Amino acid sequence: MSTIKSLAPQIDLPAIEHQILSFWETQEIFRKSIAARDGAPSWTFYEGPPTANGKPGTHHIEARVFKDLFPRYQTMKGNQVLRKAGWDCHGLPVEIAVEKQLGFNGKGDIEKYGIAKFNDECRTSVQEHVGEFTAMTRRMGFWVDFDDAYWTMSPEYVESVWWSLQQIWKKGLLVQDYRVAPYCPRCGTGLSDHELSQGYETIKDQSVYVRFPVTSGKLAELSASLLVWTTTPWTLVSNTAVAVNPKVEYQVIEITADEKIERLVVAANLAPILGEDRKVIASFIGSELEHTKYSPPLDLVEILDAHYIVLADYVTVEDGTGLVHQSPAFGADDFAVCRKYGLPVTNPISPDGHFQEDLAIIGGTFFKDADKPLIKELKKRGLLFKQEQYEHSYPHCWRCHTALMYYAQPSWYIRTTEIKEALLRENANTNWHPETIKTGRYGDWLNNNIDWAISRNRYWGTPLPIWRCSNKHEICIGSLAELGELAGADLSKSDPHRPFVDDINFKCAQCEEIAVRTPEVIDCWFDSGAMPFAQWGYPHKPGSIEKFEASYPADFICEAIDQTRGWFYTLMTIGTLVFNKSSYENVLCLGHILDKDGRKMSKHLGNVLEPMPLMDQHGADAVRWYMLAAGSPWSARRVGHDAISDVVRKTLLTYWNTVSFFTLYARASDFKLGDLSKSTSTMDRWILSELNALIAKVDIAYANFDSQEAGNLIGEFIDDLSNWYVRRSRRKFWDGEGAALNTLYKCLKELTLVMAPMVPFITEHVWQELIRNIEPAEFESVHLADFPASNSAAIDEKLSNSVRLSRRLVELGRSARADSKVKIRQPLARALVAANGWSEMDLEIRSHISDELNVQSLEDISSAGADLVSISVKANFRSIGAKYGADVQEIAQAIINQDHTTLVAKIRAEHSVEITFGSSGKAVIEIDDLVITETPKAGWSVASHSGESVALDLTLTPELIEAGLVREAIRAIQEERKQSGFDISDRIHVKWAAGPDLKNAINKNLAQIGEEVLAIDFAEVAEKEALAESDIGLWLELKKIDQSK
Repeated sequence: MSTIKSLAPQIDLPAIEHQILSFWETQEIFRKSIAARDGAPSWTFYEGPPTANGKPGTHHIEARVFKDLFPRYQTMKGNQVLRKAGWDCHGLPVEIAVEKQLGFNGKGDIEKYGIAKFNDECRTSVQEHVGEFTAMTRRMGFWVDFDDAYWTMSPEYVESVWWSLQQIWKKGLLVQDYRVAPYCPRCGTGLSDHELSQGYETIKDQSVYVRFPVTSGKLAELSASLLVWTTTPWTLVSNTAVAVNPKVEYQVIEITADEKIERLVVAANLAPILGEDRKVIASFIGSELEHTKYSPPLDLVEILDAHYIVLADYVTVEDGTGLVHQSPAFGADDFAVCRKYGLPVTNPISPDGHFQEDLAIIGGTFFKDADKPLIKELKKRGLLFKQEQYEHSYPHCWRCHTALMYYAQPSWYIRTTEIKEALLRENANTNWHPETIKTGRYGDWLNNNIDWAISRNRYWGTPLPIWRCSNKHEICIGSLAELGELAGADLSKSDPHRPFVDDINFKCAQCEEIAVRTPEVIDCWFDSGAMPFAQWGYPHKPGSIEKFEASYPADFICEAIDQTRGWFYTLMTIGTLVFNKSSYENVLCLGHILDKDGRKMSKHLGNVLEPMPLMDQHGADAVRWYMLAAGSPWSARRVGHDAISDVVRKTLLTYWNTVSFFTLYARASDFKLGDLSKSTSTMDRWILSELNALIAKVDIAYANFDSQEAGNLIGEFIDDLSNWYVRRSRRKFWDGEGAALNTLYKCLKELTLVMAPMVPFITEHVWQELIRNIEPAEFESVHLADFPASNSAAIDEKLSNSVRLSRRLVELGRSARADSKVKIRQPLARALVAANGWSEMDLEIRSHISDELNVQSLEDISSAGADLVSISVKANFRSIGAKYGADVQEIAQAIINQDHTTLVAKIRAEHSVEITFGSSGKAVIEIDDLVITETPKAGWSVASHSGESVALDLTLTPELIEAGLVREAIRAIQEERKQSGFDISDRIHVKWAAGPDLKNAINKNLAQIGEEVLAIDFAEVAEKEALAESDIGLWLELKKIDQSK
């Protein structure tokens, strides 16, 4: 008796997955997969650390699926892949969440509460959802080491970050400067350029055209006013100068408005904004206007030695007036221009974003709310020329969504502009997927790179390790040990966070003054970007140097595409700054997750799909396969229940049903594993050819990080295996043929290995329930096995093309059947075929076409002659154009002018024909140079596509009709067997009744029917004839025969 388990065609994927998870954990399969590769080449993957102060979402599944696939594949290829988990702990997002939890409204509340207590709350917050992240990661089958995870808040991690900052400081690239930079007044801190890029929102603001009366020079003599356009009226309070382009022509233009004549200065190219009825009074080049004085529109703040025209090359004439108002405290360009002229920087706005209380009109007003009263004041003073609503993209804080301002303040910068060429070099050496990111989104970012604003005026973060004395001498500290040595205390067990580190002072080595720590913390993006070395505690922790050197740079990283300006950038930048080499060699950029209608998922819209219920409904493998194979990895993907269910049905369940089919017939025939080399079946050779081609192609796709291509290849093979090989070999399985069963087993085993990195659960289940059942000595887990090797000698491309052609012809034949309304179970006498490659087709493959189309014979369509077939031909422009270039049109006309029937017959007989075109041109035409349409005449049904045709002879003889009825009867009995739950080998007794025609057909063919349905005997029950209500008028009653007696 066979020991092979019979696996039911129905499978509960989520239930099976829970069993597999238990198996992996109890048998420590993940640990074994790493230990088994000890001494093997290392392949490094970096886990981008999530912040676990919020619940995981479906988008977290997406990245983890890809992060799991390629390490699994590389492990199967013989490499050792360490997978260290990590947690991002610091930063503004955490602080804001804790502020909200505590009901705080800014930094003042934090300092009243106490920095130490507040940071303790932050520390607790980032651990709040670690369990949920871990559970989700485990549930989806993402193998990563949580037991040895790195935490960016751990002292050893912070010390490693300090060390890297010290290296950058020693190179003179970490400096303090007074610059205008993006600033969040709600959070009270500056932001870096890559953070800025994540928070733009489209808003509507008021833009204004304002008159600035001129008070000196030729413009004053002409009683002119400068006309200035701005989209930030609130900055007019601190107007310091007006900039013009030194090379642009400016005109004094006279207009009449509200029955008043006035003269305004604008760039000549932008003069049309003043209307058609205007008069040019004078023209000047911008450089002639330098130092011309004017009266500022508002006098709410006193600014001495200011208010004159300055020159700036950045001023354009694309919009506005060509004159740009300068407020150096709130614009980087303004700041640079005014600094060049020695103009003061006046800032009337407090760090919380509100104007100073003592200012008239707007005192105590939030800066974005000041526009309305200021515009009203300008109108009152007669200085408002025009007001318009202006829709534009404005930067907001990426976490609290407060409108940002560019704000002049001292801050610490890493001078990334100094390593621009090195960054471009490293980018050129990086493999981006998609490739367009390298020179597009990311390349543009690097080319427009500005210095990294690294410091934050906040609390929960890695403290900036710079100590300064009152004489401005400074030192950057690289470890707690170094700090302890300077402070004369043992700090090895100290918490390096605020406020404790703030209390550590020491004497300056240069002047004996006391050095104190600069109060800032650093950008949390620096923390995550330092993980390649900081995860090991490099270089302080014993063994860290060896671990780092063995794992740097990473072979692979993967996150969503928005990380081009986040983690991808900081990883490359820090690696280049510290080690002169990027931290990674291959990077996969993923598209964003959308709902089924293409909308962003949000709780507000009620369209969020929670990851755990999603996996428990469909199975983690189903979600994984959808993420990996249902579209381009770098395109946005729509996730919905129907889409995932469709994937399960088309691919995973077809795979499983094929496994189930094999076990059913292998068990019934007492299957024995054997040698495949003796198999001479065309179909066996074909499917083994397809299998070896699959292995080779998927191997390449995985190596190129192309999961979509791998998925498409696997899906096509599963279709070939199930819907063609198994379908066409059913009789062999029925008969228990060893070669066919061994061939199918070989395909299922190697397919399981190929699929394992993508869908680890169902492949493990198949491995345990089928492969190890037949081969107990095989690897304990499919994930401990090697990736299969392709046998190129077994790949027969000619055979593959022939079978592909046969399947296309079957589809055409089915289409012709459908058009004729003749059922597939009704046999037809013959079909005529026209297709390149048909004449060389193997007889076995031809028999499959006959069987699928239920025709008794197949013939070449040309055998029907002109009396049955009309042939029309036109040129295949692609093929002829490639050979004859510009002559293609004349050749096409020459083809049309030929006798089409004679031309096609001759080419089919002789393989090519020479034709004359134009006056004396010659062209050799082959079958691929033609698009042939062959249309049979009356009594035929034809279907054609791309030069391939199938024609069916619709003539029905009494014998054909009888054969059709017999097939209907066999189908009905087989269906009744299935509904009755009989085993495939059960013999049966058949009671039946039918109408006259069907009865005669059955009685004449009882032996044939009995052989097909395993019926030992038949009993006609005449009195049941009236009850024969099936679609063919057949009443049945089946009884299983007890063969044990």
